[in-house]
Formats: sequence, C-alpha cells, structure tokens
Amino acid sequence: MPRIATPSVSSFGGKAHSSAGPVSLDALSVLRQRAHKPGEASFYYFDHHFQYGAVKVLPGEYYVTTENMMICTVLGSCIAACLWDRSLNIGGMNHFMLPEGDSTDTSGRYGSFAMEVLINEMFKLGARRESMQAKIFGGGQVMASFTTMNVGERNTDFVTQYLQTERIPIVSEDVLDIYPRKVVYFPTTGKAMVKRLAHAHPEALVERERATGSAVQLAKSSAGGSVDLF
Repeated sequence: MPRIATPSVSSFGGKAHSSAGPVSLDALSVLRQRAHKPGEASFYYFDHHFQYGAVKVLPGEYYVTTENMMICTVLGSCIAACLWDRSLNIGGMNHFMLPEGDSTDTSGRYGSFAMEVLINEMFKLGARRESMQAKIFGGGQVMASFTTMNVGERNTDFVTQYLQTERIPIVSEDVLDIYPRKVVYFPTTGKAMVKRLAHAHPEALVERERATGSAVQLAKSSAGGSVDLF
C-alpha cells in the first residue's frame, strides 16, 4: 500500500512564491560556471512551467542552497529526501538508489552516504539539526515483474529509519505505490510538489537512468540475483 502524508505537498499547477525573487538567468549562468563538489548536481536550466531557475538532481547527486530556485528530480524505486531548515530557509535534496553498498563505495547512489552528505552540506551552510525537517518521495514499484526484492520498499524503510535516528522529523511523504514521480522542491520555503507520471512506459525512465548506473545493476552487484526495476 502507498504511504501518502501530504499536509504540505502539492500537486503541480501553480508557482511557488518567496519573499526574494527567483534567481535570474544571469545567476544561472554564474552557477553553471562555478566549481562543483563531487556528487553535486550541476544541470541548471530555466523551467518555463514554473518560471523558475532550476537544477536537476540525477541519481547519486545532491544539491543544497540558500538561493530562491527550484530543485527537481524524477524517481522510480529511488528515494529523494528533501531537507529544510525552517529558521534559516536553507534547503537541499538528494537522490539515492539503494540503502547501502560496499563499505569501500562512498557514492551518492547509496542512501547511507547520500543522507550523510546531504545533512553535512546543510550544516556547512549553518543549518541546525533542531530546526531541520524532511519530506521524502519515491520508492515506487514501477516495474510489474519484481523477482527477488522490493527495492522501493527497502529504500523507503531505510530513509524513514535513518531520519528517525538523526532526530529529523518527516513532515510529509509520498512513497511506495507503483508510480514514477517527478518532484520539484523550493529550498527557501520548504515547499514540495509531486506529479505522478504515467505508468504505461516505465522502460523510458529505465533508459534515462542507465547512463548513471541503474538500481538493477547495483542490486545485482550488492545483493545478488536478478531484479527487474530501476
């Protein structure tokens, strides 16, 4: 069964507002040219639907900022955790594919590393644990023919337990079920918006993630067996 708790999650259909104006096209150009940390998202673009400067977080990436911009990602069985410091208006998102990998693999594809990086990058900008809250998305079973494990459920259980251990409350979630999701997040306000995508052709999403390393390949290498998912 899906877990949906959405007191502060909206469907698509409107602009998000903040006291400061959204980043300009010139500001996006500056962001593109700056040096990026390993694993930090760097695909910037202007979103015409929302009329906002945006950055796309790919599998294994994260992004943390104080800028009034939009962070977006597309999820299947993967999880995106969105953190927000309600006192300082600092926000960030990650996108991980499996809970844990080999101990030598410090990669944002794995939740154990992705969550640590996201929280630490929030701290570096001044966020405090007692002011932080989380929203979580994804963990869908988007392919019908699972054969050995439900990766989406494992990912969801992992992020829930991780945030509980870190004493960061989950104030909203849209997880599990069978649908891919597009998530957009406004880090200065903590507002998140979710669009459930058509389930008819999940193969297209599989192909888009294949270039960055699919969860199928990760699951096979870290847990054995064959898995039909992404």
